[in-house]
Amino acid sequence: MAHGPHTVSDVMTQTVVAVGQEASFKEIVETMEQWQVSALPVLAGEGRVIGVVSEADLLPKEEFRDAAPDRMEQRQRLEDLRKAGGLTAGELMSTPALTVRADETIAQAARTMARKSVKRLPVVDGHGLLQGIVSRADLLKVFLRSDEDLAAEVRTEIVDRLFSGAPKDVEVTVEDGVVALHGPLPDSALLPVLSRLVRAVEGVVDVTFDVRAGGKREERTVAG
Repeated sequence: MAHGPHTVSDVMTQTVVAVGQEASFKEIVETMEQWQVSALPVLAGEGRVIGVVSEADLLPKEEFRDAAPDRMEQRQRLEDLRKAGGLTAGELMSTPALTVRADETIAQAARTMARKSVKRLPVVDGHGLLQGIVSRADLLKVFLRSDEDLAAEVRTEIVDRLFSGAPKDVEVTVEDGVVALHGPLPDSALLPVLSRLVRAVEGVVDVTFDVRAGGKREERTVAG
């Protein structure tokens, strides 16, 4: 991957299994089983994402098959009861669809997944047309970057720029994604800045420092 903020388009899967809003309950189940997925985008027209149907949307039909909910449960689970009677993707889907744009950063997609407690997001263009799908596993691909690649980015994009005109004897090493910086710093006030910048590099697991700032040695570990 090139240096710089990585976007959803760098890691998303472009081949996506989806269904139309008229797809039947059985067709949805068969498609999930065939492709080993737990959720499907629901499309209208020429590929506009209008919702997502997941296993959770299908389960109420089985849950309420032989047991009628009491009055209290009926009030609390009106949406599940509605879905229990659904026959098509349009009746079963969760809408509006929670989606992400291909040009959004991996960090933005990760925040959306975490806040909404979802495992995957349809990727759409500016018109809402399906472009791909991104999962939690896809977002973790940044941690597959090699130690050499991480060291090169930290050196060229952060250390060399932050200490422009200063001695270039700050050493950058990376092992298993953990960045270690050794050597003299011209100003100890730069250490918090350096910490934040290194931690922001995608793929960095942790950051440690063994530096001399203003003639005084400092050792720090900063969670990544």
